[in-house]
Amino acid sequence: MATGKAIVIHQLCDKRFLAENEAGDRTVIDGNDPAAGLRPMEMLLAALGSCTAYDVVDIMKKKRTPLAFYRVEVTGERAEKHPKRYTRIHVVHIGGGEGVTEKQFAHAVRLSHEKFCGASASLNAEITWEVRLEEPAAS
Repeated sequence: MATGKAIVIHQLCDKRFLAENEAGDRTVIDGNDPAAGLRPMEMLLAALGSCTAYDVVDIMKKKRTPLAFYRVEVTGERAEKHPKRYTRIHVVHIGGGEGVTEKQFAHAVRLSHEKFCGASASLNAEITWEVRLEEPAAS
């Protein structure tokens, strides 16, 4: 069994914390109002979105149809009573590129959500997803 990496949380002030991994990379997590960083539950959505995005990028490269542009939009619905966990999360994968088909893109997304993304597998929420094949915006 693989062991997890340690994350150290340092309190900066009130409900503002600095998260640091073993390599020394840092990010601010903020529960203050106004916040100076992502809130903890926003970080959870960001973790899911980036976890699946890593997979999709790798899978599309292996298919020899890399995405020329790509973004992930994640929204979540939370329970009204504590612990106010996410009950439903919807992930929208938007991207495209030369030779990329919706079928290939959807297959990569499905593989990520159903097989590879550890964040997705760790959450106790209904997770749905969709793909949108688009052309890049003109600059």
